[in-house]
Amino acid sequence: MTKQKLRISDLITPDRIIDLKCRTKNEVLREMFRAIERSPEIRNSKAFEKSLIERENILTTGIGNEIAIPHVQTDVVDDLVMAIGRCEDGIDFGSLDGRPVKIVVMIASSDKHPRNEFLKVLAKVVMLFKDEGFRKQVLKARRPEDIMKLLEPY
Repeated sequence: MTKQKLRISDLITPDRIIDLKCRTKNEVLREMFRAIERSPEIRNSKAFEKSLIERENILTTGIGNEIAIPHVQTDVVDDLVMAIGRCEDGIDFGSLDGRPVKIVVMIASSDKHPRNEFLKVLAKVVMLFKDEGFRKQVLKARRPEDIMKLLEPY
């Protein structure tokens, strides 16, 4: 039996794609957390939130190119799960390049999930969202379902 290739589009649902209303990094993290916490993959939302904030306090996940990818592997998550938030105006996320963040991709995974698979998903998200054309399409999309269609091949 061959293992099926993990796709980003399998890790997200339209209800976890949101337009961000908050304007500070901590508020955005909370807003993103609220979008992902109802996922069946999250067993303990308080512990998950704590893990995520602790990870973000180590080093910003604002990687540049208007993207932030807060991510964590923890024992309170059963499987890989994602949420996407967007803000056309941008948010000061303390990004490595100093630019405001317009797209936030939150990724959570079980600490028992193979680390290399988690890193492959993280790398795939980075490569996809570093593409300026793709970012523009995500920002211009009218509905979460439109973003899901953009993600389908990935």
